Amino acid sequence: MRYEIDNAMLKSLLPAIALAEDMLARLDERAARSPVGDGFAERGHFFDAASALWVAGELVHVEDLVLHDAHMDSRTPSHELTIAHAVLRARRRIWTADPTWALSAAGLNALAGAGLEETARATEVKGAIAPPDEAEEEAEALLSVELAEIDAVLARSQRLLDTHLGGAPAVEERPKETRADPLGLFGDDEWDEAQRLSDWRALIPLADELPPALAAAVLFEAWERTEPIRRQHWLGGLLVSGYLRSRGKVASHLFAFYAGLKSIRHEKRRSRDRLTRLLAFLDAITESAATGLKEMDRLSLARTQMELRFRDRRSNSSLPQLAEFVLSRPMVSSAMVARQLQVTSRGALNLLNEIGIREITGRGRYRAWGII
Repeated sequence: MRYEIDNAMLKSLLPAIALAEDMLARLDERAARSPVGDGFAERGHFFDAASALWVAGELVHVEDLVLHDAHMDSRTPSHELTIAHAVLRARRRIWTADPTWALSAAGLNALAGAGLEETARATEVKGAIAPPDEAEEEAEALLSVELAEIDAVLARSQRLLDTHLGGAPAVEERPKETRADPLGLFGDDEWDEAQRLSDWRALIPLADELPPALAAAVLFEAWERTEPIRRQHWLGGLLVSGYLRSRGKVASHLFAFYAGLKSIRHEKRRSRDRLTRLLAFLDAITESAATGLKEMDRLSLARTQMELRFRDRRSNSSLPQLAEFVLSRPMVSSAMVARQLQVTSRGALNLLNEIGIREITGRGRYRAWGII
């Protein structure tokens, strides 16, 4: 498979490249200087995780993801919600690590789950040294692996039945969701993920010679075509965001690539023409940056309105801390506020009423507040 960009293709790509580069620069500068930059970066993790599942054909509500992340689920988490939370944790891990870590061999192995078993053994040895929720996250990841493999087996069985019962042979489809198989129990001997991942990493030095936006589009297009990790296919968008950060193009936050990609038509994203695919991915970068700028406008306005509420309050008021917490989540519940601010449930309700944010319905399962 060829990954070169010839002169004719480059000429067609130049307008989209220039627009994407400009929008990325605007977004990064705005987020770096804005007082809501930290909240914007944290909210982006949630929106991008939900968008990654949307691109994969699954619907996960952002409010459910927020509650699941806070261990306050209003119902039993679905398989898709568990996967979205894995995306969320992966984004946070990439963001808190060194900018070059995600694309290194060690970073890719960790993100792909290769070190999960060793981490579990280390947790057993260290005991109290490990974070209290680490074992729960690892058990959740292992359960998700098994559920994803069961889904894959059922899909293959259905295709075989359709073929042998005289129906039209089913087209081989890529699994809807992709999860790592750290224990190697369900691996495909004909699908050498290690080699494919190595081949994909070999493209990074070539991408470094291109403008950051075009390089990100090339890397994601190669990931989509080669599928290095079939059971964790969503990792490609996160690595692209990490790559933009390593190039210094978006250093203020981890870029939400999937937030823009979900608005691109499927026909463009999956076109047989490589030029069309690259244009689609560049358009996704532009769309995500534009959405991010609009989101920061909303957050800045919300922050200004909340500041008016506690401008003349006493110095030890909890309202400024509540405002920062509200800006860092797509929505909050009274229980989340009570735990974050170390107040009673009634105190949390009073603070939420005082700060002036709007109550949202939560589809009847809980009371929640957010910036509308």
